[in-house]
Amino acid sequence: MSKLTAKTKIVLILVFVLVISCVTVSWFYSAIKSKTIFINEWFIADNAVRGVDISNHQAQVDMYKLAAQDIKFVYMKATEGTYYVDTYFAANWQNAKDAGLARGAYHFFSFDSTGADQAQLYIDTVGEDLKGDLIPVIDVELHGKYETNPPTKDTVVREVGIMSDILEEKYGAKPMIYAQRDLYDLYLKGLFDDNPRWVRSIYFPASWENGNNWLLWQYKDQGELSGYSGGQKYIDLDVLNSHYSLDILRVK
Repeated sequence: MSKLTAKTKIVLILVFVLVISCVTVSWFYSAIKSKTIFINEWFIADNAVRGVDISNHQAQVDMYKLAAQDIKFVYMKATEGTYYVDTYFAANWQNAKDAGLARGAYHFFSFDSTGADQAQLYIDTVGEDLKGDLIPVIDVELHGKYETNPPTKDTVVREVGIMSDILEEKYGAKPMIYAQRDLYDLYLKGLFDDNPRWVRSIYFPASWENGNNWLLWQYKDQGELSGYSGGQKYIDLDVLNSHYSLDILRVK
């Protein structure tokens, strides 16, 4: 039997290393996408300004316990469309203030209602004055029937724009817009650049998909903290862009 030449051995070794590398990368990617591994946590600095966003899924929240876990701010769902007020909003809103947490309220935008009517529900629920609190947030997501039958761009731009303008006039600050990158790129990019951005990137660091064009980054949707009593086991975790202080989000 003839012996393998040195060149052949090198080729076989390289092929072996390549196969092992591909298998490793494939496993690692699958682990990230299945949320077995959360690499985002590796990119959160120890001194980062961390926060959470909550809704009725977490029910009434012990804000003192959140604060004790190095949580600095909390955004809570206040309203949706023109018909829904979060059951626990009022209690959580007051409790956050009592615990000394920076607090903000977000609205889940509905494509079934006008931007003007939705803005009014938000104002009626959250209050006339947000001075010292965090700027309003408009959460824009495809939901329900719109996941398979998306609204037209003209409709989204018009109605989100109307709501944004009303809230800005009311509170003296442009609302922040929460949207996943694909939706933002499809509907909002280039038209709402003056509105601060809250990005969702739960698999990879926000900068990999969005550069540095964001103020808040929702980096994990399976956070586990103590202090909430709802049926949802997990809580969304967020972090402030390290180039800014939390004051940039406060209504002046």
